[in-house]
Amino acid sequence: SHHRPPVPGECMKSARELVDRLRAYQPPNTDLGQHFLIDDAMLERMVAIAGVNKDDHILEIGPGPGTLTQYLLKTGANVTAIEIDDAPVLHLDEAFREEQNTKQLILHHDDALNAAWPSDITKVVANIPYQISSPLIEKLTRHLKEQEGVLQQVVLMVQHEFGQRLSMNHPADVGSLGMTVALDWDVTEHHMVPPHHFSPQPAVQSQVIELCPHNKVFSVDKRLVRQTIHHAFEQRRKKIRSTLRRAPKRISRIKGWHAQRWKDAMQSLQELEMMDARPEELTLDDWVQLAEKVEKGSM
Repeated sequence: SHHRPPVPGECMKSARELVDRLRAYQPPNTDLGQHFLIDDAMLERMVAIAGVNKDDHILEIGPGPGTLTQYLLKTGANVTAIEIDDAPVLHLDEAFREEQNTKQLILHHDDALNAAWPSDITKVVANIPYQISSPLIEKLTRHLKEQEGVLQQVVLMVQHEFGQRLSMNHPADVGSLGMTVALDWDVTEHHMVPPHHFSPQPAVQSQVIELCPHNKVFSVDKRLVRQTIHHAFEQRRKKIRSTLRRAPKRISRIKGWHAQRWKDAMQSLQELEMMDARPEELTLDDWVQLAEKVEKGSM
């Protein structure tokens, strides 16, 4: 028999077929947030938003049935996928044996929040388990800082409500999550995805969001801004004057800072008009300015 090169796309399986194959191993574990996207057009759309090409090294978190994995591999990109659950790992091993042999796909059986990520990841594309949304954004931000200039783009399927809090396009969604994310990322909202595009169907609407690092340089330590924001939003109904009297709990983690230095700074800012605002009334620029004043006022 003569070997002919495979024709791209000829052995693509439909998303539903891959989900059914995984189901043969075990039913979805909803404790792990396993709601699998079964709409091929929606999967292709995520890959298109990320503009994935053969020069990319993609990190996929929670590949599950491998529906998104398959579309990522189809672009020629290298993919590192991290899956926490046993059954999907067995299923993926079988479904993508070829791509693992050629090392186009590297599959890790691990917890993406604790595992070390490759340093050369250019994009993250994932239909993430919704309960790890917040810690995952934190880990992405740490990775961005450690591997400067490598990660270009993140495209995630998230719970709609979480997407709204990230983008802060509505006043009600202004909070410490969106504010601190804005220190490192520009957030773009993409299409909504109703429950019937998943199996099993989640109880919530989903949305694709995109994060791009903006690489802005700030005139003040970003960690000071971040802690100030978190601290103020812990009591979001109060004016920041009263909340910020106490130093943030972790202030001493920032080099050169301690509670007394913070309190001295606050003393010198009592006349500041901004101190009468409630946290959601301030823009990111306001927070940065406030942190600058805190730094100067404590010199």
